Amino acid sequence: AAHQAPGNCSTPRTAVAKTQHGKVRGFVDAGVLTFKGIPYGQDTSGADRWLPAKPPKTWDGEYPALIYGANCPQRLHDFTAIEQSFIQDWDDGYMSEDMLKLNVWTPSLTGKRAVMVYFHGGGFTFGSSYELPAHEGAQMARNHDIVQVSVNHRLNILGFFDLAEIAGPAYADSVNVGMTDLVASLRWVHENIANFGGDPDRVMIYGQSGGGSKVTCLMGMPSAAGLFHRASVQSGGGGNIPSAEQSRELARQIMKELGLPPNDLASLQKMDWAKLNAAGNAAVAKVNPPAPAPSGPGGPPSTTPRAGFSPTVDGRIVTLRSFYDVAPGISKDIPMLIGNVSEEGNRMASRPTEAEWHATLSRTYGEAKATALIAAMKKAHPEKSIRTLSYGVGGITSRNNVQRMVKLKYEQKGAPVYQYYFTWQSPILEDAGAWHTAELAFCFDNTKRCEQGTGNTPEAQALAKKMATTWANFARTGNPSQPGLTWTPTDPTRCQTMVFDNRCRMVDDPEGEVRRILLA
Repeated sequence: AAHQAPGNCSTPRTAVAKTQHGKVRGFVDAGVLTFKGIPYGQDTSGADRWLPAKPPKTWDGEYPALIYGANCPQRLHDFTAIEQSFIQDWDDGYMSEDMLKLNVWTPSLTGKRAVMVYFHGGGFTFGSSYELPAHEGAQMARNHDIVQVSVNHRLNILGFFDLAEIAGPAYADSVNVGMTDLVASLRWVHENIANFGGDPDRVMIYGQSGGGSKVTCLMGMPSAAGLFHRASVQSGGGGNIPSAEQSRELARQIMKELGLPPNDLASLQKMDWAKLNAAGNAAVAKVNPPAPAPSGPGGPPSTTPRAGFSPTVDGRIVTLRSFYDVAPGISKDIPMLIGNVSEEGNRMASRPTEAEWHATLSRTYGEAKATALIAAMKKAHPEKSIRTLSYGVGGITSRNNVQRMVKLKYEQKGAPVYQYYFTWQSPILEDAGAWHTAELAFCFDNTKRCEQGTGNTPEAQALAKKMATTWANFARTGNPSQPGLTWTPTDPTRCQTMVFDNRCRMVDDPEGEVRRILLA
């Protein structure tokens, strides 16, 4: 942990809060009461694998809520360049199936503050509440009078494996337990957060990348209705998740890969995670048809969903493809904040020449569209290098995904939807731009904690103050505006968007000309 504010770290007897399951003892970090690793569910290993989360067992005395809990077993962080790991300052942490834990930062144990519950990225297969230093919630409590919460839950084959045919009705929800874990965490917040100075009737959920997809999925889940009141979807969301039949077929194939009889639940409960995961990945590769050329997250709604480890439309827990096919009626009155960053496709290992970039785009989009795209991007941003521009294609496809979700929300004629675009260019290394996850340091007010990515420059600090105030105001009122920075709701015609940069401003459809090339 980094203690970034002037002041002391202490463990006074006053840093004890009550929960329904027992008292938890935290610590004070420069005035912020901090509780890490609070159980919201029991250990999910062994006989409890793939079953819905069980409430924690009541404990005596004080639970030491002093360190982050374990992460769900997952692939370790070997999939980005050294430079990428440096600017993100990634932390793999430690792993265990006893991972149903959450973290709380609060200015006081009394009061009724807005609550911000963050769901981490990593698709539905990896990541954690503390994978990035940006996720630390102390600054939101310290500077913005917010109760901040973050959550770990089941991922990959442990969170999304359909055992209904294998093990019977008790496992009917196994294909979505990774999502029902999140509902359990929100239920814990609803029942306990008042003891941490939070208001259970002003809860905002938000997430980045896969966390954004968790948010849009929760917005369509009947079991989550009423547990949150605002939502922010950042660089993700609106996934084209598989059908129940696709997930059942994947489960059959996994059993074949493992060489197990069709109903051998006992072996599955005892098996090492790495063996399960390897068989799962092999099965995913076999049951899916060859992947089409990637069209990015703004692809057409008719694209066939692919089986894999993500939520499944089972008709009961998850009833629809939320913000892919439809904006769910049950969240019609939830205000939304939706946006992305300009260099979503940043891979610091990639250093293409213009010719190499053109060849890559041509394989995906065809030569004519590749030529038009490069010309339009160079015209729009002559100040950017070819390398940075090449990272920007992911940002453009993400812009199309944002517009699709905005349109679905707007056409409900319910609560407003606000749109943002984060374009601040990092001064760290060269050509990094505004990479996937870059905005988190700013909306958590953590530019010092994340100085390997932000430089913690005066410009970064000023932008972080504005963005964190925006997110906190949205959590409090459902309106992200602040004095000097009025933010109007968006519609699918003008696409009114708050651009976050050294000069924050409202712009109609930024990158509109370029993104329409991809849609043509």
